[in-house]
Amino acid sequence: MKLGSITPILRIFDEAKAREFYVDYLGFTVDWDHRFGPGMPLYLQVSRGDCVLHLSEHHGDCCPGAALRIEVDDVDGLHAELTAKQYGYARPGIEDTPWETRELSVKDPFGNRLTFAG
Repeated sequence: MKLGSITPILRIFDEAKAREFYVDYLGFTVDWDHRFGPGMPLYLQVSRGDCVLHLSEHHGDCCPGAALRIEVDDVDGLHAELTAKQYGYARPGIEDTPWETRELSVKDPFGNRLTFAG
């Protein structure tokens, strides 16, 4: 039996803030979005490279405060890219860990932590 890739679902509360953080700041692309009708909660998929995330306003899908580890081949390059954007709500640094990785952690506006590790 072979297990496939995973797609984490992260809770969001505000579409504009989610797009500002994930698309404008982190550089993800919106692949698709869905609502069951006008005024209904948003569910969308964003991706960057092989990293695919689902973002949901539906309260039953997941809880805020998740933590993800995302492999990245150039932590320093990602750090330089994010720093150049002068995002008003985050200025992440790079940490050299005791387990010999370089990591950049940033929290989204909804309390979810994304750690990019290389």
